[in-house]
Amino acid sequence: MRTILINLARQQLDLCDEGRLLSRWSISTASNGAGELSGSFKTPRGEHQIRARIGAGMPLNTVFVGRRPTGEIWSPELDAAFPKRDWILTRILWLSGMEPGFNRWGSVDTMRRYVYIHGSPDRVAMGAPGSIGCIRMRNADLAELFDEVGAGTPVRITEH
Repeated sequence: MRTILINLARQQLDLCDEGRLLSRWSISTASNGAGELSGSFKTPRGEHQIRARIGAGMPLNTVFVGRRPTGEIWSPELDAAFPKRDWILTRILWLSGMEPGFNRWGSVDTMRRYVYIHGSPDRVAMGAPGSIGCIRMRNADLAELFDEVGAGTPVRITEH
């Protein structure tokens, strides 16, 4: 069974199959660190699963708002026109917590916090925290990961 392992300290995402490393990518998680509370802008820890896969077949750099493609393709010019926009690009892997009271239900619900693994503009640094809670990836890396996982794929997010 394929599993995604996210290490916050290393800013790294591993795709494994039966414990064997298949691929490893550099990522960017929350600037505010780890945490589960709604409104904290932190990356939640613990056991999760992919709730939904959004964006199959869309071009790289497709812009999403509210999990829907806007019809825009990110470019440096579009970026300059909307400098404060939190870009969600290419694909979305929407996460759902699996641990009631820790990352599921109530004020700690990962899914209701809209925490995703998603693509980011090329200018976004990987390997260092920088998001408002989501897990950011380079667009080509995310497209590769997206094709390797399905809804229900386990995702474990750890601090170390």
